[in-house]
Amino acid sequence: MRNKKWLLGLAFLGLGFVLAGCGKSATSTKELSVTLPDEPMTVDPNKQTDTNSAAVILQSMEGLYRYDKNNKLTPGVATKVVTPTNNGKTYTFNLRKDAKWSNGQPVTAQDFVTSFRRNVDPKTKSQYSTLFAAFKNYTPVSTGKISLSKLGVQALGKYKLRIQLSTPVPYFNDLAADKFLPLNTAAVKKYGQSYGTSSSKAVYDGAYKVVGWTGSNSSFSYQKNNYYWNKNNVKVPKVNVTVTKDQNTAIDLFKSGKIQETTVTGQYVRQNKNDPEMKTHLLGRLQYLYFNNKKNQTNSENLRKAFSLVVDRNTLTNNVLEDGSKPALSAVPVGDMKNPKTGQDMATEQGNLLKTDVAQAKQYWNKYLQEKGTKNVTLDLLTDNTDADRNVGQYVQQVAEKNFKGLKVTLTQVPHAQHVARDFAGQFEMNLTGWSTNWLDASDFLSLAQSTNTVNFTHWKDAQFDSLLKQANAKSGYARYQGLMKANQYLMSVQGFVPLYQPAEAKLVSKKVGGLNYSLLNEAQYQYAYWK
Repeated sequence: MRNKKWLLGLAFLGLGFVLAGCGKSATSTKELSVTLPDEPMTVDPNKQTDTNSAAVILQSMEGLYRYDKNNKLTPGVATKVVTPTNNGKTYTFNLRKDAKWSNGQPVTAQDFVTSFRRNVDPKTKSQYSTLFAAFKNYTPVSTGKISLSKLGVQALGKYKLRIQLSTPVPYFNDLAADKFLPLNTAAVKKYGQSYGTSSSKAVYDGAYKVVGWTGSNSSFSYQKNNYYWNKNNVKVPKVNVTVTKDQNTAIDLFKSGKIQETTVTGQYVRQNKNDPEMKTHLLGRLQYLYFNNKKNQTNSENLRKAFSLVVDRNTLTNNVLEDGSKPALSAVPVGDMKNPKTGQDMATEQGNLLKTDVAQAKQYWNKYLQEKGTKNVTLDLLTDNTDADRNVGQYVQQVAEKNFKGLKVTLTQVPHAQHVARDFAGQFEMNLTGWSTNWLDASDFLSLAQSTNTVNFTHWKDAQFDSLLKQANAKSGYARYQGLMKANQYLMSVQGFVPLYQPAEAKLVSKKVGGLNYSLLNEAQYQYAYWK
């Protein structure tokens, strides 16, 4: 979920072939080559839950707002960034009349209404319809108790849209840029449940359209959308995308000039940190160790605390990952939210809530064994089959088996799509997974532990935590900030889940290419790329 970007691996590797063309920042016929670490699962924004799908949707779809070349919020399909009325609960947008779909049809207010209602419709089975939880009448609509037409979104005309919320949302603008995306109404009616299952069963309103993705193949392309309203500023007409998991192959191709952007990890980053073509940045993301609370063997606060205390997060990031990733301090990553009074970062202000204490970890492990009435336990750890997840999984396995008498940890490594499916199905005991945010606000990460959240894969339920988070979000400004800090403190005190580290991405970017900029929230948008 880029929507989270549901990054269960760290790499966005680049692979493909560059065709001939001309240079500098003018539009040319020269193509760019990039890759994903695994196949996308869908190009349907209403059903996207994984990072690979989110990466494709980022390049091909545009919401009411968008991010410019410097990753600053700016108008997209809307004509301007609007100020809400009704105490922050009503947004009224005028839409561009030159915004068009890749089939030439205009992007209308009804296309937003169609998308929002479809996302919330229980028949769609959207895994993250809770993004719309603040919309008026969300709960009765999403449970099928009242008509979809009662949801707080309305087309006031062909190019005028109104959104009504039940409560103000501090990060609304980020959602309007990244998650509140339209769908072509005619295409949705035509393809129904199969919408987005291949590139030919979807329509795009962004800078590029997706071409050649069958739903399971490992190579396709982004081709310039000639109906895009800002097409004259899109310099690269085609981006070739190929799935690869082999870093060494990608590095070789980069060095030979056959790819221009690739992600590198681990020892390569450490050994080449002075390379002028390497760019490193932290992600608005955390990687976790999850425990399935629906299974008796892993439903234990003692177990969660034992594993959290035995892991040395500095060793994990400095010696295992070696890619610029940082130890998690709490359930909130660095850079995610600022104190509204002082501007100080929440994670930094709250301090390290995830200590390493092997002696105490062993005490909790012994309590766990007593709790379960056993002396020997075998636990399975589910991970992606990427290098980063494999290395982290092996580290957790080794440090736990070394210090916890009677423990055996087995590793199950599966492709990304299978991993996501098992997340939702609850088919794991322990799980190495991650969460990327689309807005800078601590409530997103904290809500992963909320009992009602559809992406609470741990199935951990705690009435006190739910109450703390609800109370915080009912407030505003500094009072809300303090409430979120209190919820964070409590969550880490009982280890509802175990944050491990905040990932970094290290990119090799060709000196021949400009315009590829990254942030906590966003990958580079290829519409801003150009050949120097």
